[in-house]
Amino acid sequence: VQLVESGGGLVQAGGSMRLSCVASGFTFDDYADYAMGWYRQAPGKTRELVAKLTNSGGTTYADSVKGRFTISRDNAKTTLYLQMNSLKPEDTAVYYCSTVPAVLWGQGTQVTVSS
Repeated sequence: VQLVESGGGLVQAGGSMRLSCVASGFTFDDYADYAMGWYRQAPGKTRELVAKLTNSGGTTYADSVKGRFTISRDNAKTTLYLQMNSLKPEDTAVYYCSTVPAVLWGQGTQVTVSS
């Protein structure tokens, strides 16, 4: 049972990036009592939840990413996505997916936004 994030890298400010998170050994339905979310942790800062997707399809976003990031999942409920547009240098962080609240973590994927 694990989560594997991918899609990070280096991008210029104003650019876009799409992150993926694949659930291995389970589906999101196995955590039906939880929402799914994307978190990030910048150097020297605590990990924060930036986007949440409930089982009913409702979404919420941190104010810092609202209007720029979109969380979604595939119909099989094994892959979670984060579409990130209009990226800013302050979006630089390691991005993780997990349940909300978090019960397991993947290795994360580094996103670096250059100015």
